[in-house]
Amino acid sequence: MSAAHSERLKNDPETRIREAVAAIEPGLVAIRRDIHAHPELGFEEMRTAGIVAAELARLGIPHRTGIGRTGVVGVIEGGRPGPTLAIRADMDALPIQEETGLAFASTVPGTMHACGHDIHTTTLLGVAEVLRGLAPQLAGRVVLVFQPAEEALGGAAAMIADGVLEGVDMALGFHNHPDMPVGRFAYVRGSTLAAADRFDLVIRGRSGHAAHPELAIDPIVAAGAFIGQAQTVVSREIDPLLPAVVTIGMVQGGTAPNIIPETVTLKGTVRTLQPAARDVAEAALRRLAAGLDAMHRTRSALDFRRGVPPLINAESVLEPAVAAVRRQLGEVLAEGRPSMGAEDFAEFAERVPAFHLRVGSGAPGRDDHLHNDRYQPDERCIGLGVQALSRIALDMLA
Repeated sequence: MSAAHSERLKNDPETRIREAVAAIEPGLVAIRRDIHAHPELGFEEMRTAGIVAAELARLGIPHRTGIGRTGVVGVIEGGRPGPTLAIRADMDALPIQEETGLAFASTVPGTMHACGHDIHTTTLLGVAEVLRGLAPQLAGRVVLVFQPAEEALGGAAAMIADGVLEGVDMALGFHNHPDMPVGRFAYVRGSTLAAADRFDLVIRGRSGHAAHPELAIDPIVAAGAFIGQAQTVVSREIDPLLPAVVTIGMVQGGTAPNIIPETVTLKGTVRTLQPAARDVAEAALRRLAAGLDAMHRTRSALDFRRGVPPLINAESVLEPAVAAVRRQLGEVLAEGRPSMGAEDFAEFAERVPAFHLRVGSGAPGRDDHLHNDRYQPDERCIGLGVQALSRIALDMLA
């Protein structure tokens, strides 16, 4: 490359990033297919972490393994002092039997990359290679976070406990979206994904014969009352302008149609986009559970466990990130709607200003969905994601 051409590219980051991605894209697709064929569940991502570490070593990027048990962290130092930007990708798969019939389909029975984390891992490896070449132009440093166990909503907390956010000033996350065509991107202002809390309610009564209910205490009747009342938490206690969902997804109790059981167990989730709604929902469910015993003579125990918080995008990161994607790829962005799904990148966003980018992965002629045994994202989203994230990093650390 001539000196004049090199200088031109330095002043033309759009072309430089695009050409860099075009050169590495075939190799990234090959890595993605390798990872896809060998999926690993949360905190079991030893092979995947090994691939990541080997690629970072090939690129000469200093890195550490075993962060948050199976996570990998790489660091790219810029040419000048400045802030530290973390970019995070998740690595784990799902307990789903793949039915795609692809040549590189999962070789692990009952396990599949049905959420596209193989896409995410590979995308961040591409970002690592592009930013390594741009490092002299960066004012600050980039921390590359390859996270385990997002599906269990525990990997982010494990990496944070191991110090991954020490010295980090801001963070980027991203996720592929098959509901958007490849080549499109989206963002959400404020709360974009929900807090995910869980509860178990054990209702203890007194077992007895169905013919003599007066001699028993029926926990099934109490459970039915709780199920009905739980739906009033959203309709009558939470501000209608604050989205919330209470779902009871498991009911266990009884062994025969003519026996009143001793216990019934309910398991459910609460999804909220705002902390205020989260607090109201927890307090209301605790009160309803406590009231069962007075009404039904039962003995109830509620175990309410808070999970990840809502993922709230910070305007201070969102605005420059969106502008950077437009500079690199044009008018490919649209403002999206919040989702009641959850994502443990929220743990990062709760501690530092952060932004979560939506990357279109829908293939032409398909109607794919995440967590589906036939999910086939369009692999062009890898290179496009690399372009977007690399440009965001370059512009935010200019």
